[in-house]
Amino acid sequence: MTTDEEIEAAVREAVERTGLPHEAMPVDPDFADTAAFCERYRVAPEDSANTIVVVAKTEPRRYVACVVLATTRLDVNGAVRRRLGARKVSFASADETRELTGMLIGGVTVFALPAGLPVWVDDAVMERETIVLGGGSRSLKIRVSPDALRGLPDVEIVTGLANTI
Repeated sequence: MTTDEEIEAAVREAVERTGLPHEAMPVDPDFADTAAFCERYRVAPEDSANTIVVVAKTEPRRYVACVVLATTRLDVNGAVRRRLGARKVSFASADETRELTGMLIGGVTVFALPAGLPVWVDDAVMERETIVLGGGSRSLKIRVSPDALRGLPDVEIVTGLANTI
């Protein structure tokens, strides 16, 4: 099992490799969940982006990491299910997410994901000037331009991946 310190270091290295300016934001783990984080640290929800792992419930199980703004809802049973070509999909459990990514819910990020894991980014994310993403643990967030996502492995920008709440 990867420690929080190891995953945070891997995330920081991945962000550095983008070559884009960024800010590492230490966070009280009790305020890592989106709504609490945005309120406590005065980050607009439309600038907060969540990375959510989804699993196709067929064998072999297939996973995808999806990035959506906090002001939207991932279209799991529509867009994601169709793109995965699966009859049943669901959010990966906290245990599955930790096993797959080494990250805890509330800290999951696109930076330092395992090689070969597809990453789908809702096109609305790319319209923001900056976004705040998880930092690999519940103690770290990363503020960066959405352009940092374009150069990551296995990333695809998807129109209509999420719906406005």
